[in-house]
Amino acid sequence: MGRVDDMIISGGENIYPVEVETVLDGHEAIDEVAVVGIDDERWNQIVTAFVIIPEGPEDIDFSSLGDQLDTYCRESDDLANFKRPRKYVFVDELVKSNVEKVLRWKRDIDDLDIKVCEISNI
Repeated sequence: MGRVDDMIISGGENIYPVEVETVLDGHEAIDEVAVVGIDDERWNQIVTAFVIIPEGPEDIDFSSLGDQLDTYCRESDDLANFKRPRKYVFVDELVKSNVEKVLRWKRDIDDLDIKVCEISNI
């Protein structure tokens, strides 16, 4: 399924990022997605999806897109409700290693050296 160090623990539940990514990859508005757990005082971690969209960010209503993605996850038979992202971070690229593997340990949005177009909280 996934490596234990990639696992997100939110509200005492174990969530593998690849499960959430697989569902979101099926949405037509997403070009690429990486899911991580962002530290949270109440839930330990919250499921956060870093999303690259195919067209440029100039024409996108990110709040509406975040709502669409949330609805898509809610309606999926392959994703339990507690596993759906509570935050969508729309970016122009994902942080990757030199062999193109997404670096999941890059979890602090403020420390990322990428352009964040918008953050949508659900």
